[in-house]
Amino acid sequence: MTGPRIHPTAIISRDAEIASDVEIGAYAIVGDNCNIANGCVISPRVTLERNVALSQNVKVGVGTILGGPPQDLKFAGEETTVEIGEGTVIREYTTINRGTAHSFKTTVGQNCLLMSYVHLAHDCHVGDNVILSNVVQLAGHVTVEDRAIISGLSAAHQFVRIGRQSFIGGCSRVSKDIPPFLRAVGNPVKLYGLNTIGLQRSGMDEATIRELKRAYRLLFRSDLNVTQAIERAQNELEPLPEVKELLRFVEGSERGVVI
Repeated sequence: MTGPRIHPTAIISRDAEIASDVEIGAYAIVGDNCNIANGCVISPRVTLERNVALSQNVKVGVGTILGGPPQDLKFAGEETTVEIGEGTVIREYTTINRGTAHSFKTTVGQNCLLMSYVHLAHDCHVGDNVILSNVVQLAGHVTVEDRAIISGLSAAHQFVRIGRQSFIGGCSRVSKDIPPFLRAVGNPVKLYGLNTIGLQRSGMDEATIRELKRAYRLLFRSDLNVTQAIERAQNELEPLPEVKELLRFVEGSERGVVI
């Protein structure tokens, strides 16, 4: 059985665990307590500082730094991690910091695409099939749910939640929560209706999209306050899982939602 293909200039910690068919490029550094699963490709000059776990078939682009310490003055050196899900592609010069005692980890799910110069601060949690375009910057404790897309040069404030299958246009400043299934763009960011094309591409049926549009109009384009809009939606709309998800997200938002 052949071992991993490790360039002779790479520096590998004795504590690192590397599967048999991993490829590690020139001048890469793999630090203490890193775990690299089958099929991973570590490009030249990548640094895995410490406590990084890569699931199978993760690709890491040139110059990327994973597992650096959190940029948080409260961090006291506790053992925290970065965890990357199976099949995710991380492009050039991305940085992902370890967690703090708040959640002890920073995570990216399966089959995500993080383009060049993306930054994920401590305790960010990114779901599955997420796309973060070039130079997307997420502050600490940001949650991005499954199949969300954030376009280039956008930034999210700490503790923001970005809902499932939402779409954020380029150069947006996201200071409040973005509900699932919706489109948002701008500085300051504003909502612009349903992410209809994205929902159709994902296979969502027209009846569900129609009810989500009705929910959107009640929540964000009527004279009702949030409590009144949610009550009317619960009484007037079909109780579809996606409609319930949208209503729960808005009702449970701690930072408030974009309008």
